[in-house]
Amino acid sequence: MKKQFLAACAVLSAGGTIATADPSFSIAVSEYPSWSGTFLTACDIGLIDGAEGKQGPIEKKWKVDLVVKDADYDSCITLFVNGNVDAACLTNIDSLAPSVSRKAVAILPTSTSAGADACIVQGDITSVKELKGVPVRGLAASVSEYTFDKGLEALGEDPKEYTFENLDPVQVGVVLQSGNIKAGVTWNPVVMETLKAKSELKRLFDSSLIKGHIIDMVTASRESLEKEGGKAFACAVADTYYTMCGLMEKEATKDKTLTSMGKRFAGLGLAEMRIIVKETQFYSTPEKGLALFQGSELPKVMTEDVLPWTVQKGLVDKDNQPKLAYGNDAAAALCFDPQYIVAVKAGK
Repeated sequence: MKKQFLAACAVLSAGGTIATADPSFSIAVSEYPSWSGTFLTACDIGLIDGAEGKQGPIEKKWKVDLVVKDADYDSCITLFVNGNVDAACLTNIDSLAPSVSRKAVAILPTSTSAGADACIVQGDITSVKELKGVPVRGLAASVSEYTFDKGLEALGEDPKEYTFENLDPVQVGVVLQSGNIKAGVTWNPVVMETLKAKSELKRLFDSSLIKGHIIDMVTASRESLEKEGGKAFACAVADTYYTMCGLMEKEATKDKTLTSMGKRFAGLGLAEMRIIVKETQFYSTPEKGLALFQGSELPKVMTEDVLPWTVQKGLVDKDNQPKLAYGNDAAAALCFDPQYIVAVKAGK
């Protein structure tokens, strides 16, 4: 198995890292299965070289230089908003506000949360209704609060009847284990680690109730995409992602790839990564990515759920809401543009 994995990587890495004079573009990546797990692992095994001025085989193929910046999630948002990177790994929810000041294009969906975000409670809580009057802690105005609000709605409850209070997602796990709070919402790997650390805690509900709402993506600046080499940059990013997914899904390389990805995601082992990739469902092929970006469900979710929620939480100004488009629309603040996936699928 190990020899097969290394052989596959060797073929993909043929030619090794080389210096380049091709146009350079940067992408900010944070710790998440379909972000750090794919792009940083791709650097580790030689598919791309994240250092400026050097190329791996995929960069050489598309004649671009990918500069990969490893940062925490909030920093990825800040780097993108301030124009310090050409693209960042962001959710659909967190791509909205930045697009108001910097026109953005979602070039690639990477995954959707299908249990990776969860409401965890102490053992004596037996139903959602028991959370009324109980402060539920989590990162406010974030994916965590979105999971809580929309999860309640999916269960027939009104979020206005519940209390959500701000707390760092890592601290949510800590204080749940200490017993100092009754309930909290956080995401993997904190969910997995918290439930493992204290058996009395349990998952009350999670994002599997709202699959297709929380979309993990690569969001790029429209200005960057319009530069020389911009399209090739987006294609190289997508090609890297799908190549990693291919290694992850092939029987001969699957386990070794998941193990390598785990090193870039909280140091998790193979058994834990097998669970992680079930709770974070990857759009692992161009066909899956196109089905999302060209389908009818995404516009509905964005228009009826995500955008109104961001306005309600003050993330987006009610009087200055970003125009959304599904395709290449230069006038839109945020486009979900499938053209780059189409190009990678066609190999050009």
